[in-house]
Amino acid sequence: MTRRELREHCFKMLFSADFYPTREEAKAQLGQYLESPEEDGEDSQGVLQILHKVDVDPESGAYLEERTAAIMDRIPDLDSQIDQVAAGWKTRRMGKVELTILRLALYEMKYDSAVPVKVAVNEAVELAKKFGGKDSPSFVNGILAKFIPEETPSEKEVQDPAADAPPQEGKVREQEGQP
Repeated sequence: MTRRELREHCFKMLFSADFYPTREEAKAQLGQYLESPEEDGEDSQGVLQILHKVDVDPESGAYLEERTAAIMDRIPDLDSQIDQVAAGWKTRRMGKVELTILRLALYEMKYDSAVPVKVAVNEAVELAKKFGGKDSPSFVNGILAKFIPEETPSEKEVQDPAADAPPQEGKVREQEGQP
């Protein structure tokens, strides 16, 4: 299973867990996701076409349950961080899809060193395109952009300082073949 597929399943598990009254109850239900049928598209009138079991190998299933539980444990902290940067928005007013995507991405950005920050943002935007409304991708991107650290000098391309300096008159003449 690819990282993108795992991320999508993690999103779905987090999304469904948000509907349980307590975190403990939600965590207890995580295993049900792996045993439940999943929608596989709708026709033009919104009628479900196919149901199938989520096809996750045992190793991936254990990873998903562990990762989802870890994110759920950090929800109060993640929500607090989101509230601090979301001008005019509080997590309690955000749509469940967007909030779940933000939580997942922020967790990856802050607590998973295996996922580069820009990858976490890009994947979050892709989830927003797939599961959110038309404004979801830009909303998610805008919030997450505030968590991207400024590049340090070691991360920037090392440039020749002379490349930015205006050419010296003598050098220009030499380059043009003039004495």
